[in-house]
Amino acid sequence: MRRVIWLGDASLADLGALGGKNASLGEMISHLSSLGVTVPMGFATTSDAFREFLLENGIDREIDRALGGLDTNNLAALQAAGASIRAAIVAGTLPPPLEAEVREAFRQLESCNPAGLSVAMRSSATAEDLPEASFAGQQETLLNVEGIDEVLRRLPEVYSSLFTDRAIAYRAHHDVPTLGIALSVGVQVMVRSDIGASGVLFTIDTESGFKDLVLINSVWGLGEAIVQGAVNPDEFRVYKGSLAAGKFAILSHELGTKEQRMVYAGGGEATTRFEPVPVADRRRFSITDDDVHELARMAVTIEAHYGRAMDIEWGKSGVDGRLYILQARPETVESRAEPGGVLRQYRLTEEAEELLSGRAVGRKIGSGITRVLASTAEMGRLQPGDVLVTDMTDPDWEPVIKKASAIVTNRGGRTCHAAIIARELGIPAIVGTGTATAALYDGQPVTVSCAEGETGRVFDGLVDFTVDEVSVSDLPPIGPRLMLNVGSPEQAFSLASLPHHGVGLARLEFIISTRIGIHPAALIAVESGNTAGLTDEVVAEIHQRTDAYGGATAYYVKRLAEGIATIAAAFAPEPVIVRFSDFKSNEYANLLGGRSFEPDEENPMIGYRGASRYVSDAFRASFDLECQAALFVRDTMGLTNLKLMIPFVRTIAEAEGVIRILGENGLERGRNGLEVVMMCEIPANAVLADAFLEHFDGFSIGSNDLTQLTLGLDRDSALVADAFDERDPAVLKLISEAIAAGKRAGKYVGICGQGPSDYPDFARWLAAEGIDSMSLSPDTLVSTWLALAEP
Repeated sequence: MRRVIWLGDASLADLGALGGKNASLGEMISHLSSLGVTVPMGFATTSDAFREFLLENGIDREIDRALGGLDTNNLAALQAAGASIRAAIVAGTLPPPLEAEVREAFRQLESCNPAGLSVAMRSSATAEDLPEASFAGQQETLLNVEGIDEVLRRLPEVYSSLFTDRAIAYRAHHDVPTLGIALSVGVQVMVRSDIGASGVLFTIDTESGFKDLVLINSVWGLGEAIVQGAVNPDEFRVYKGSLAAGKFAILSHELGTKEQRMVYAGGGEATTRFEPVPVADRRRFSITDDDVHELARMAVTIEAHYGRAMDIEWGKSGVDGRLYILQARPETVESRAEPGGVLRQYRLTEEAEELLSGRAVGRKIGSGITRVLASTAEMGRLQPGDVLVTDMTDPDWEPVIKKASAIVTNRGGRTCHAAIIARELGIPAIVGTGTATAALYDGQPVTVSCAEGETGRVFDGLVDFTVDEVSVSDLPPIGPRLMLNVGSPEQAFSLASLPHHGVGLARLEFIISTRIGIHPAALIAVESGNTAGLTDEVVAEIHQRTDAYGGATAYYVKRLAEGIATIAAAFAPEPVIVRFSDFKSNEYANLLGGRSFEPDEENPMIGYRGASRYVSDAFRASFDLECQAALFVRDTMGLTNLKLMIPFVRTIAEAEGVIRILGENGLERGRNGLEVVMMCEIPANAVLADAFLEHFDGFSIGSNDLTQLTLGLDRDSALVADAFDERDPAVLKLISEAIAAGKRAGKYVGICGQGPSDYPDFARWLAAEGIDSMSLSPDTLVSTWLALAEP
């Protein structure tokens, strides 16, 4: 009988003897150490040793008695059965052969650690960490156990954890018979992450199932704080493609609050406690970029060896500064999810009183409790799942809009801010109702339906609805390439599962408002120390947000690059066209510190925006930061599928000036395959299309602004919104001229406005005109595809 096995001699072939966790540790030590995967050395008791312990103490009979016919839904009976079994195990005596072998193994382990040895005792059941169900956390792990006597004393305690109430119930609910399951106990050299850092990582995006990502969470102290949900951790996303190419691969850094850390309590009981984290440590990341890359490389090596997505625990020693893999098990949720590619069609299944109506945005239905908000000062009252009701929105609302189940506004047309953001976030919205804030009261249960055509309706109460799914795995071939408008980097991995030809429009405004929230000129001022125009409170707030990123302007560049890179990575190798910032002056003013740097314009829509900003002396330094972010994504991260787009170019002189500035920032057209596209959204762009195209690699038609400026109407005004239609003959003439100019020049022409998403006939007209691509709202991608396929 084998009672003890050294982990270095073990492998997955020992699953029956060591359980999933310890067999996996042995597998990594045996096969992956030479590939750079570092696992603490140790040994493990076997399942045979566990069964011998039960048999010699007569505990097997107690288990049979307690579990025979047990109804685990009867809480009192479950508690009584578990308590009796655990008491019998803890009172048991280790068989002398087992004690002797554990003593000898510990002596050998101790001889390799002359500076003093503490160990972790990790349970490993023979039915856990399987690809179908992990059973993780059901059994005990003891940390910082010192001395062989303590190890022997605590061994029955770990054995008893196989029969905690939750473990018994969990196995019953997963139809895994408890009788016959055995427990192995691993005894490993302790990684002193209590004075370092630790965490968990996944080799797949746990929300979307995106497979080319490594997701890493990290905290100060012991990683159990993450498992318990007691600490908001730092979070890092790593792109496997850049990692494999030897490039900088971190897509995002998210600084957690990390207000507490779990450390050893002392006293020889191997217990833990929480203690406050010093403020300075809360404001910095718990691991370095080098650590993140090393963890990701080890994770990818482990995933490749196992051939499946993995869930991994790791620790960084505060003694030697090294990173160690503590556990690795199959990820059991997203890696087994069915692939995407379905069209979801929403449909009400009961009638209710209609409260008001307006223009429908999206084709979904949402319901919840209304939150009637007068301004952004109240947006903290919006809770996840609420229906946001307000006069109208602007970029200041974006941090909370994603919480809403639906949006209803008084003002706005089909292409107002609320409509655009709602489409990109996949949230149903009704705009231009005129009376929403008066007709609906705060706390009212309502259903918002945009599933019935162009008119959206708000119904009283939480009305039942259904979602029909249609497979899109066999979409018919069509002429134009269909791309996506993607607003939020957070949505990129989910949207990438749709059938697509890339991203035709990713707006920097969303990234700036949600991930940064600070005016770039304010950041430049803080960096230079010239903060005369900023209050002390604003300067302090900027320092608090940016210090962890290496400085104020570094924060702007890094956060912007992360948002861009996330979208580019999600859709690689397909092209991703990112538009440089197109905030208007009133929108820029609403960023932190922005009022000190923005003019007060009567009509910002046709004022200081787009290319005119980039070539102005006042904004040049801010635009340089955007260029640095784009250059970092393309060159340092290797995401050369990124294309750049310039908005609102009024004149040929502006076009020439912007191209010159791009080149001065290392973004020369053609270098490393870089393409620069221009938004065609001003009538002058179409009238002088041939001349503009001499400076760019193509056009992306912005039909929203083009329609507004051609027809001379305010798209946000409900009074004239009915006249807004991309199918107006004047607008069609300009679009046709732009497409023809692109064909003459042999250059790309696409469209990223809302028209093709809303009007199938307009989409078919564009296809007949020979447009290269249409970039659509995600919720209309498949329906537009099918409409284009119709004869």
